[in-house]
Amino acid sequence: MIVRARKLTFTYKAAIEVSALKAVDLDISSGEMVSLMGASGSGKTTLLSILGMLLKPTAGSYEFLGEPVERVDEERAARIRNLSIGFIFQHHLLLPELSAWENVALNAVLSGQRTWAKARDRSRKLLEVLGLAGRMSHYPRQLSGGEQQRVAIARALINNPDMILADEPTGNLDTENSRKIMGIFRALHAKGNHTLIIATHNPMVAEACPRRIEISDGQVVQDVRSDYEPAQAEG
Repeated sequence: MIVRARKLTFTYKAAIEVSALKAVDLDISSGEMVSLMGASGSGKTTLLSILGMLLKPTAGSYEFLGEPVERVDEERAARIRNLSIGFIFQHHLLLPELSAWENVALNAVLSGQRTWAKARDRSRKLLEVLGLAGRMSHYPRQLSGGEQQRVAIARALINNPDMILADEPTGNLDTENSRKIMGIFRALHAKGNHTLIIATHNPMVAEACPRRIEISDGQVVQDVRSDYEPAQAEG
């Protein structure tokens, strides 16, 4: 079991307290591909942030690979994030002064996993697999939105993490590029090396996942599994 959460609760404390998550129970097995479906403000991004150890729950418990997260200090949490969790964001968050391969390689160097030379070789292999063989030395401003998102996927994969968290990964993409990105996710799922959790409000994205969790008002209101067989990446 990669994720085990019990009575997970998170409250934003401002002028008025807002309960973003309300006693959520959640188990996710290694190798699953799961969508977190919900409207803006439903709590899905908050849940994703807690699963990625970017936020600590106000109440409840969360175990990642059997380790109770509430007992983890920030130094340990940062190491787990660097080595075991890959993040993919809606707005890519690529560094504009670095080329595509440098954006990908940097994650491996900062984590201490590889030298620049070895990180460069792995980043180029990942970008080639993702269809960017001819774009490795291009800067983010020279890449389309779909290409930037593929660079972001390669960056998330560089340290071979156990779990990949994607927050609205197709939110800024057209239908064709959205299908390509989901094709990549399905191909990753077919290999079985990573657990994929995708937060989205897009039904097409949610339906492409074998397990679909719907969140509303900070609570899980539906958890559906299908016999869906992942397809190979498109494009």
